[in-house]
Amino acid sequence: MAALELLSDEGYRVDGRRAAELRKVRARMGVFAQADGSAYIEQGNTKALAVVYGPHEMRGSRSKALHDRALVNCQYSMATFSTSERKRRPHGDRKSSEMTLHLKQTFEAAILTQLYPRSQIDIYVQILQADGGNYCACVNAATLAVIDAGIPMRDYVCASSAGFVEDTPLADLSYVEEAAGGPQVALALLPASEHIALLEMNARLHEDRLEEVIEAASRACKAVHAVLDRVVRDHVQEATAL
Repeated sequence: MAALELLSDEGYRVDGRRAAELRKVRARMGVFAQADGSAYIEQGNTKALAVVYGPHEMRGSRSKALHDRALVNCQYSMATFSTSERKRRPHGDRKSSEMTLHLKQTFEAAILTQLYPRSQIDIYVQILQADGGNYCACVNAATLAVIDAGIPMRDYVCASSAGFVEDTPLADLSYVEEAAGGPQVALALLPASEHIALLEMNARLHEDRLEEVIEAASRACKAVHAVLDRVVRDHVQEATAL
């Protein structure tokens, strides 16, 4: 798709949003009673489910245990029905391994792992429907699931993507915008301290433009934080009422 079609002369995107506008975010916590923590999130048409177990004793080889902190174990997967192309996605494929590593790095930066030496925290995330921003939806779902599990973190971890079209930064990219190519940034942010847990870029962008694209992603992360915070507060109120 030509870049011209991604942003109209009036400043509207393909799905009718303004450049800085996010897709609608809906989320729920505590969707699985069997897990220590769980959450489901929808960001536009992208849907993700996160489940957390732990902290618990190390499983498998005890030699992997870290004497001063917990081991964060992450696993990312996509359901076979998550895209229009129905195919089996092996857990070890390159994209899944890359996303798994990114999630691990992100949550190692946020979870207070030093409180649980020689233990393990498992975070499993699955994309149920993919429509752009898969990594970001996974981070946001996993954040809610970790909070649901009662595991202390330095701050919320909120993630959003941003792109650049016709000298205009676009926040929270959809699949159509991602598929069009061009510079794209995925940012995982700790909003209170504004510390970056993870920043990934998949194409070249002139350094003069980099700051405004990151700023667009940062503002989107803060908008996501407001939604996630409200979801947590509502969940706590429901739990105390019960």
